[in-house]
Amino acid sequence: MRSPRRVVVDWFLRRLTARRRRYQRFVYNVPERLKATIRPGDVVLVDGDQRISQAIKYLTMSTWSHSAIYIGDALLRRDPATRAEVHRRFGREARHLVVEALVEKGVIVSPVVKYIDFNIRICRPIGLKEADLEIVLDHVISRIGWKYDRQNFWDLMRYLLPFQMVPSELREDALHFGSGRDTETICSSLLAEAFGKVRFPILPVPVREKPRNARDRIRQQILGRPTRRAWSGLLRARHPTLCVPRDFDLSPYFEVVKFNARDTKAFDYKRLTWDEGVPVQHS
Repeated sequence: MRSPRRVVVDWFLRRLTARRRRYQRFVYNVPERLKATIRPGDVVLVDGDQRISQAIKYLTMSTWSHSAIYIGDALLRRDPATRAEVHRRFGREARHLVVEALVEKGVIVSPVVKYIDFNIRICRPIGLKEADLEIVLDHVISRIGWKYDRQNFWDLMRYLLPFQMVPSELREDALHFGSGRDTETICSSLLAEAFGKVRFPILPVPVREKPRNARDRIRQQILGRPTRRAWSGLLRARHPTLCVPRDFDLSPYFEVVKFNARDTKAFDYKRLTWDEGVPVQHS
């Protein structure tokens, strides 16, 4: 018999993962171009179509609600049993897979084309070494089968309130409490842990210089906050559970890769064909 807590969590899960009534696509993605452009280690950001997607986008003030990491054909290079199972499950798509953490399924492997009808973005880690890439991929693959950290549901529930009632400084906190269990994770935390294994930065905190003189120290004590100081050149890592999907988009260490354009150098906006009807208005 299920406990009252489990009943409530399962009910909340169904509500959060229900499809939204309306989903607006801005670009029609071409599967062939996506597969030809994306590389192992690339992060795929997704504008999801579930209710929880709206909640995450609201809390993070972002377009993106989900993140996955592309592993390509990495599982086909494992043992024969794994290779056979991957071929059986995904067929032709076995060479184009992502690892992701889903609320209802936990950490799983999926074909990247499952998101072809969504608004998506590719973020590529700049200059990631081949040896470090293998460590990142090995880490996320080792997490396949882990559960999604549902404790975040309770954190999210507390913040599903009208905008005016949510203090801006608390929005980030809602997404990084979690259960703390070693076998549970959320989508962006999984990726942050993997890149953290090789100390590849996502959005680290720049460390300011220490007060240069007694005046700065006294001013800091009086004001109760640091005075404006230059960057010391040091970076401080953020905890993986603080990572959200938009961080990969904002990060200066990840390149945004456009895959739908045939040839950006030959692009000529003067040659586009426009529908001369009434301009579309979005609510």
